[in-house]
Amino acid sequence: MKLLIAIDKNRFAYLKPFAKALSKYNVECKIIDELGIYDNSIFSKKILRWLYTPKMFKNVICDFMPDVIFTERASHFSLLVLKTKIPLIIFVRGDMWKESNLAKQTIHASFQKKIQILLKNQIREKCFKNKSTIVLPICKYLTNIIKNRYPEKMIITLYQGIEKKVIKSYVKNELKHPCVGLLQGAHIWGKTQEMLTLQKVLERLPNVMFYWAGDGPYSKEILNVLEKYQNFKWLGNLDYPDKVNEYLDEIDVYMLISGMDMSPHTILEASIMEKPVIATNVGGIPELIKNGKTGFLVEKGNHEQIIEKISFLLENPEIAGKMGIAGKKFIEENFSWDKIAKEFLKNLQQEGIKS
Repeated sequence: MKLLIAIDKNRFAYLKPFAKALSKYNVECKIIDELGIYDNSIFSKKILRWLYTPKMFKNVICDFMPDVIFTERASHFSLLVLKTKIPLIIFVRGDMWKESNLAKQTIHASFQKKIQILLKNQIREKCFKNKSTIVLPICKYLTNIIKNRYPEKMIITLYQGIEKKVIKSYVKNELKHPCVGLLQGAHIWGKTQEMLTLQKVLERLPNVMFYWAGDGPYSKEILNVLEKYQNFKWLGNLDYPDKVNEYLDEIDVYMLISGMDMSPHTILEASIMEKPVIATNVGGIPELIKNGKTGFLVEKGNHEQIIEKISFLLENPEIAGKMGIAGKKFIEENFSWDKIAKEFLKNLQQEGIKS
């Protein structure tokens, strides 16, 4: 089988291990930048590029001749794939419907942006309703959401994976200890605004350092509130995977405070580095954590729970260490790329596509 993986170039590092795992089962993979098919003409700009079929798209299809095409967005690229009659897999990583509604309501949504959102929504509906489309949500929570919208489609959960062997780095960032590390973007206000819960946490735990690695359109809204605390420091974006691994290796506790999320890869990364995890009990996050065994789930907006769990882990390093070890084992057993690759091929067989 030939599988063309067309994704955002920033996702290459995350999907290369998936392609490597599939190669063990006689699947030839080619990874391309989904937006790399557009040339430098006027039609490469935003909405205008949706009006035609780029020559580079035709060349990729003719040269590689894929049996199946895998993407992570219901986009113009996906519409082009459907015209070729090649089976299209959309790996759904987020609640697109909720996210688009939130985007229209937030402070950064201009009139032009709202028009783009409307057009993207129309494209998404065409892609999801097409018979050639196979929908693979990233967690069970999201699977239920999509099944309610498209009850006639075969929709199967496919978790994302992580490599079993992560080499720990001996490079230190000179973080102050004890410390709690956050690794999350600020691209969707519905997710990001939950970080404001940390105000009272920072006040009540002045001797604990909090580091945030990540960036996005809503960083300013968070930093305007949290940077006034001396025990909070923003690190900006870290290069993946090396700098991310160094950071996760050095922190004492990993924390994800999110208003909405599906299956955040950062939980897998922190767990594989044997870090106990504290995360908000929303969306698909509970599917990645065995509460009380590999980490703790805290309720949305509950700063008291956050303070309690951080204090417990820092005051009981032995228990925290055991949680980290248990977390690594849980992730290795359930989210290895080899396991994900096997499940992926099984899903294709259910859809009548043989490798």
